[in-house]
Amino acid sequence: MIKYRHWESVFKGDMQTAMKKFRNILRTVLIVIGAVLLFVFVWVLANEYVPMAIEELPIEVDGDTSYVRPDQELSVLTWNIGYCGLGAGSDFFMDGGKNVKSADQDTVLKYMFGVKEFLRGEDPDLIMLQEVDTNSARTYNIDQTKYLTAGESVHALNYSCVFVPFPIPPIGQVNSGLFTTTDLYISSAERIALPCPFSWPVSAANLKRCLLVSYLPIKDTNRQLVLVNLHLEAYDDGEGKIAQTKQLREFIELEYRKGNYVIAGGDFNQIFPGGLDKYPNNHADLWSPGILDEKVLPGEDWQFAYDLNTPSCRLLNQPYDPDDKENTQYYVIDGFILSPNVELKNVRCVDLGFENSDHNPVVMNVVLK
Repeated sequence: MIKYRHWESVFKGDMQTAMKKFRNILRTVLIVIGAVLLFVFVWVLANEYVPMAIEELPIEVDGDTSYVRPDQELSVLTWNIGYCGLGAGSDFFMDGGKNVKSADQDTVLKYMFGVKEFLRGEDPDLIMLQEVDTNSARTYNIDQTKYLTAGESVHALNYSCVFVPFPIPPIGQVNSGLFTTTDLYISSAERIALPCPFSWPVSAANLKRCLLVSYLPIKDTNRQLVLVNLHLEAYDDGEGKIAQTKQLREFIELEYRKGNYVIAGGDFNQIFPGGLDKYPNNHADLWSPGILDEKVLPGEDWQFAYDLNTPSCRLLNQPYDPDDKENTQYYVIDGFILSPNVELKNVRCVDLGFENSDHNPVVMNVVLK
């Protein structure tokens, strides 16, 4: 009995020593993790992207350009290319999917060259793209603007963060934005900041939405074509979209009053009139876009340009499977707003089967009256 109690006390002593060592190691590990998290938090806040209200943007020139002519018919394209990481094989955690980084490097390159080949074949006069990366971990630091330029080009950041620390695994470094490119002459371009619905410190690692405005002088006139590339709020409570749309409306109305022609296009993250009837939202619990109506337009002579025959966007809750009717959700959230002096000839959403992006391109032809 004495010997048994001796070994019992020795065992208890060893267990207590082991537990003490374990607690010390755990405490050390937690302190290290906490220090790393604190460092990342401070690093992100210290390097927060804080754009000015209005910034002049550099215009990259690669090839010859020409002036827009009076009464010229122009083809205009808008396309959210999903940073060439959200093609048919992708899902995304913000839409009810599982993945953060939705494509490996080879797939990103495949999607990017697919986008490039379509643009080359379509050959529109004016191209407005959204979610174009220049130096992001999710797209392996590829500068996509170098591959997609069509002559003169402008890039405006709307998402720039040294390290996005969420979710797990984290998104990492992001530099992405709006990209306008054309073989027509751009005299100047501006980045105009839009209201941000997110409060600090969440805003430090979130998108800073904007308008990318390009001014194209009309030959032999004192007027300009004002091209507004946009990508409005996606994952807010709705108030952000409303405030941003209001600022967009005020801006385009002001430019029209100056005597200019105005084309505003992009990803509105709001359903165009009739879109909800054509494609009912059966997955509002995963994502619910806003609703556009005629009240958004500055006046009765202004008009939307969009196509209900083909959805412009899909929900990223799963890889694309058009045969899975129950779980596949479509939207019409991409299109244009035209000032009264811009005559719409036709508009179409091109059904690419969401092969290279979770959006389909929208193309229209217009005449400057």
